[in-house]
Amino acid sequence: MSSSLDRSVVTDARRLVVKVGSSSLTGPRGGLDGFRLQALATTLAKRALDGVQVVLVSSGAIAAGMGPLGLTRRPKDLATQQAAASAGQGVLMAAYTNAFTLHGLKVGQVLLTADDMHRRSHYVNASRTLERLLELEVVPIINENDTVATDEIRFGDNDRLAALVAHLVDADALLLLSDVDALYDGHPSEPGSRRIPHVRTVEEIAHVDVSGHGSQLGTGGMATKVAAAQMATAEGISVLLTSADRLVEAFAGEDVGTFFTPTGEKSPARRRWLAHATSASGRVVLDDGAVEAVVRRRTSLLPVGITRVEGKFAAGDTVDLCDVSGRVVARGLVGYDAEELRPLVGQRLERGTRLRTGAPAPRPVVRRDDLVVL
Repeated sequence: MSSSLDRSVVTDARRLVVKVGSSSLTGPRGGLDGFRLQALATTLAKRALDGVQVVLVSSGAIAAGMGPLGLTRRPKDLATQQAAASAGQGVLMAAYTNAFTLHGLKVGQVLLTADDMHRRSHYVNASRTLERLLELEVVPIINENDTVATDEIRFGDNDRLAALVAHLVDADALLLLSDVDALYDGHPSEPGSRRIPHVRTVEEIAHVDVSGHGSQLGTGGMATKVAAAQMATAEGISVLLTSADRLVEAFAGEDVGTFFTPTGEKSPARRRWLAHATSASGRVVLDDGAVEAVVRRRTSLLPVGITRVEGKFAAGDTVDLCDVSGRVVARGLVGYDAEELRPLVGQRLERGTRLRTGAPAPRPVVRRDDLVVL
């Protein structure tokens, strides 16, 4: 009974993020399968026409570009991937535009890189753009900007991108669509493997091997989907993992796929950004007293509680705060350059003290308003 009640979040969601992988949109030879894409668009269009705000995170640009470029396998080098994405993105969007237009709906393309999420100003602007598209009753279709993204600023897979988009638009639920219909306790093709219908905590699936890679046309496997589910549920967003072929049943509230129950509550947008969208430029190691103050009492971090500074960072960058064993306990925006901070490690500074740069000290290394406990 509780599982069916949980799944009602998907059927009753007023704002929904749906992620579909390349393998769910392509045919045996790697090109776009028009029938599969049309079926997906039709199902989502029905939800949108019922008043649900739908955001689609779609892979498939590289796969769509393989045909025009005469490629028979997904390219492995970055330059060819970017060329295929460039050739395929227009093909993919044209197919979606035609499919949704049949139902009287407009679509809008949004291309993002990880850098857009890391930078606070870009993150806020992306949020505003998506909100405005939804207000205008446009279905946003989001993909990683593979054409310009470098290895250093790639999401790596659209599952993580989808979880971040769910945070960005404050979604009620996230649907991860794959070519596998659920999470299983063994390989789905192995005799005796059983579907896991409901995951309440990550400890429940600690025994499950999710290390398998994705298909030849995609980058994500089951591990990326489970990680994305954890990222979304930590912020109070329900997640359903299933196949694109079971989407109609999922929207009907039927017991398909694997449902992930939220493990946390939604936090303010700035804290969501800090916890999940930023990339740490360095690490600051804290003594036990500072860990207690930051994690339990939620105070600002001062130099006296620091034992070590690792990495190279500038004031305003994101850093991980770690305990003496190296475990990350918090993340925040640092108030010092790394070279400024190193001479201050462990010091209890008095008012009026100035740094070598002439800047006044003490000031918090990380202000409590710029800090999130992980």
